[in-house]
Amino acid sequence: MKEQEVKPRLADSEKITINLGPVDLGQIDLLVQEGFYSNRTDLIRTAIRNQITLHADVIRQTVSRKSLVLGLQHFSRADLELVQQAGQTLQIQVLGLASIGLDVPPELAAATIDSVTVLGTLHASPAVKAALAGRIR
Repeated sequence: MKEQEVKPRLADSEKITINLGPVDLGQIDLLVQEGFYSNRTDLIRTAIRNQITLHADVIRQTVSRKSLVLGLQHFSRADLELVQQAGQTLQIQVLGLASIGLDVPPELAAATIDSVTVLGTLHASPAVKAALAGRIR
């Protein structure tokens, strides 16, 4: 039987929770009822995208200044083994999604990852997250 590598399913989106006052919520419902948006989520996503667009220059400048990787960055076991062989450590800085392979042992992650800063989502096994707990910001 051929062994297949199991890759983590990357979520298309992350769920967040917000609290709104009754007046704001009523206004959202009115705009949905009047057909401006298909539902509450549609309005909220549109509002968030508009704010991100409004602040695009600040985001670009900050990403550059802080040397953040924008988008997706994946670290496989092979990647971390190469870092270890080179006697180096990583400072992971991502705006988006950082993922560490499910086959990465906690000891390898602890030996090769100096710090993790993720503005977005970090996907890693619970054991790797535990091994890096003091280094995740």
